[in-house]
Formats: sequence, C-alpha cells, structure tokens
Amino acid sequence: MTTVQWQRKDLVGIYELSAAEIELVLDTARAFKQVGQRAIKKVPTLRGKTLVNLFIEPSTRTRTSFELAAKRLSADVINIDTTASSLVKGETLKDTAKNLEALNADIIVIRHSAAGAAHFLASRLRASVINAGDGAHEHPTQALLDAFTIREKKGRIAGLNVLILGDILYSRVARSNIWLLTKLGARVTLSGPATLVPRQFESFGCRVTYDLDGALAEADVINLLRIQHERQRRSAFPSIGEYSTLFGLTKERFARTKPDALIMHPGPINRGVEIDSDLADCERSVILEQVTNGLAVRMAVLFLCAGGART
Repeated sequence: MTTVQWQRKDLVGIYELSAAEIELVLDTARAFKQVGQRAIKKVPTLRGKTLVNLFIEPSTRTRTSFELAAKRLSADVINIDTTASSLVKGETLKDTAKNLEALNADIIVIRHSAAGAAHFLASRLRASVINAGDGAHEHPTQALLDAFTIREKKGRIAGLNVLILGDILYSRVARSNIWLLTKLGARVTLSGPATLVPRQFESFGCRVTYDLDGALAEADVINLLRIQHERQRRSAFPSIGEYSTLFGLTKERFARTKPDALIMHPGPINRGVEIDSDLADCERSVILEQVTNGLAVRMAVLFLCAGGART
C-alpha cells in the first residue's frame, strides 16, 4: 500500500495526479468497497458535511453513484436540478457555486459541458470541487473506477495491454483513462474510425492503430466507448451500421481475443452498435462490476478531498 499523503481539496482531473496519488485512491477505495458488503452499508466518516450535486449535463450513473457514496459516508446531499436553478435565469456558474458555498456546502460535484469548468470553480471556492465530467476534457472518477476494476480482476495494471475502442476524439473518459493507465505502466492502444481517432493522440504516450483485429488479439482489456453524438458538429462516419460492421465488438471478433480478455464500458451502452448485446452480458464482461466499483471509488475520493485522511 502506498504511503503518500493526499494533500488536495479537489479532484479536477487525472492529468495532474501522480502515480502514487492514484494508487492511494485505489487503495482507499478497496477499503470502502468492504463497506458495501456489510449488512449496514453506512459509516459516519462525513457526518455533518454537505455535498451538492451540480449536474449541468444529464447523468444517471455518475450522479446516483456520488449521491449514494455521500450518503454511505453519512453526508447530507442536495441535488440541483439545473432546469429549475438560477442558471436558466442568466446567473453565472461562479455566482451559483458561490451561493452554494455561502449555504455551507462542503463539497460540490460538478458536471458541465464546458471543458475546464471544474478547474474554474476549484480555484475560486473554499469548498472541495469534484469533476464529474467537463465537456470532452476529463472524467477522473470514471478512469479511477476503471483502473480499480482492472487491478481487481487482473491483479495489476503495469504491463497490461489496454485497448480503448470507439470515439476517442470527443471522449472525456478516454483522456482520463489514457493519462491514468500510462502513469501506472499499462500499454494503451486506441482504435476506431480515423475521423475519431487522430494520430495526434500518440503524443499522450499511447499507440493509435486502425488494425482492429490485430489490436484485439493483443488486448488484455477492451474498453469500449459509445459515439458521442451530442458533442459532434457533424457525423464522423457514414452510418451507425457501417460503424458497427467495421469497429463494433462482434462475437466473431471477440472469439479471436485472449481467453481472459476483459470487456469494459463506461455506459450507457448502445447494444448492437459498439458491442453485440450478448457480449455485454457475457462472463468476461465487467460492466456492472465497474458500476459497483464506482461507488467505492467515489467514497474514497469524497473521503480524501474532504480531508478525512488528514484529520
């Protein structure tokens, strides 16, 4: 177990974290996962703290996961419905967050369509700021839960071949995963349509290939990403059918992978597009385990950023 101490009040991205800090979050999450296996799934760690979920973009899994994580740590939780908030009346994001802080919010979890929104707030608030996804920039807790799942299933991350397949260009999950996995010693390969996987990503320390069958044969972990239609200004490929034919994980392609290769997906899944429906539910799919592990990881992040490790 790592001996580094957590000194950050915020988690705004993976890019600025050290490998030791990442390992600390993963080790802390392992302890918190045991809480979810108890008859009474609650600890008093954040009793008296208030968390606000400020989700400017839609979310089901991430918002629910943060809410459950906070409640299991005994924090009070407020969910802000942005359609009924003052943001629709023209209030700035900074003023909204400052008003929440004035109401003694201790932690603000933000999802926003603008890259850098979490950084913007973190530098202006005393409250802890957790990035739950900012545009196509980062989604740090998703990368952490992915790494937690890989380490739990494979026993390590260093030396593994991890294939990230799909819409890399518009994916915040891809960026956070690339930075995290390379810091922990994995070999990361990106694949998908050339319009969505430009070779500029090789500057991140990973490999780009359009030979999907070759990449699948080498992969220990296959992390699938959906097409981010909501962020694309125009279609990056002719049709969904063509994407599925050329880059979807079909039974035929999966039959040629390593016998212990894992299937991962951050969700939501588009069955029959990026993955065959049966494969999403097969014994080598860890998609639902990712969701379970996300709860433990977010408990760890809230605990660390709220100062639990420093008290």
